Amino acid sequence: MSDVPVPGSIPGPEGAAGPGTAAGPESVPGAGGVPTAGSGAQAASAVSAAQAALAALGGTEQEWPCPPSCRVMTIANQKGGVGKTTTAVNLAACLALHGRQVLVVDLDPQGNASTALDIDHRAGTPSVYNVLVEDQPLAGIVRAVDGIPGLYCAPATIDLAGAEIELVPLVAREARLNRALDSYDASGLDYILIDCPPSLGLLTVNALVAATEVLIPIQCEYYALEGLEQLLRTVELVRGHLNPELFVSTILLTMYDGRTRLASQVAEEVREHFGDVVLSAVIPRSVRVSEAPSYGQSVITYDPGSSGAQAYLDAAREVAFRAATLGQAG
Repeated sequence: MSDVPVPGSIPGPEGAAGPGTAAGPESVPGAGGVPTAGSGAQAASAVSAAQAALAALGGTEQEWPCPPSCRVMTIANQKGGVGKTTTAVNLAACLALHGRQVLVVDLDPQGNASTALDIDHRAGTPSVYNVLVEDQPLAGIVRAVDGIPGLYCAPATIDLAGAEIELVPLVAREARLNRALDSYDASGLDYILIDCPPSLGLLTVNALVAATEVLIPIQCEYYALEGLEQLLRTVELVRGHLNPELFVSTILLTMYDGRTRLASQVAEEVREHFGDVVLSAVIPRSVRVSEAPSYGQSVITYDPGSSGAQAYLDAAREVAFRAATLGQAG
């Protein structure tokens, strides 16, 4: 275990600020229901880190299209280890770096998205659990992410592990998150990305009821499509009974290993089956993508020149520019 980096103890790549190196903006409630960034040296540090990442990404567009209204996207797949959290965090970082206001809602009791964004999620911290089970306002738990202006996170704590049981006797238990988002002032946001646990339980159903779009990460490996039929059936049931606006807008191929024939076969099969819903961008297997959360960062700020960062940049660009052409494909 000696080779495993501890957050804040080892500096990341040159130009990347670790969670213990650069103080970020304070989480002060502001207009639009999201915290405002701090001022002075803290804000300047955050902006400079973001600018450094943008420069390293080499993108020509400084600002991507603004959707006509806030897009609420649930990132779901009951199969574990397919890149749900990684996708949520890195798409959010890319969108925020290109001028969009983004909120990540961590709905996984493991709190991995909160870890990757360096947001405190120790047991007892105000979190999504308090919003779902105790009816606390969402605005009270949202925190600004250090180093990336325009990016915010609603953290998850281990308390959320018991929420599946605690939600059962509650009225309209499937719509608790939707109600919280409805009462939240999202006028200042362009995207809300909901990171789901690897299951089709009440937490994931809450995410599907609260969203308009579903993004499904699919790993380019054996058994990739196993269980996907059950997820699609769940989406159909939610659309039929609880949320008629829900549809699968995006499928992202992850963990692609170009050295194997299997990966290309899986990618081809997914594209044949789902067509234009599948993004052109493919996320490769990348050590940097795996390392970034241990520094409390997305790969976009940890190592913006890496293949993983470039792939997520391409994927986020597609998501942003496809907004105007989204058909109700579901």
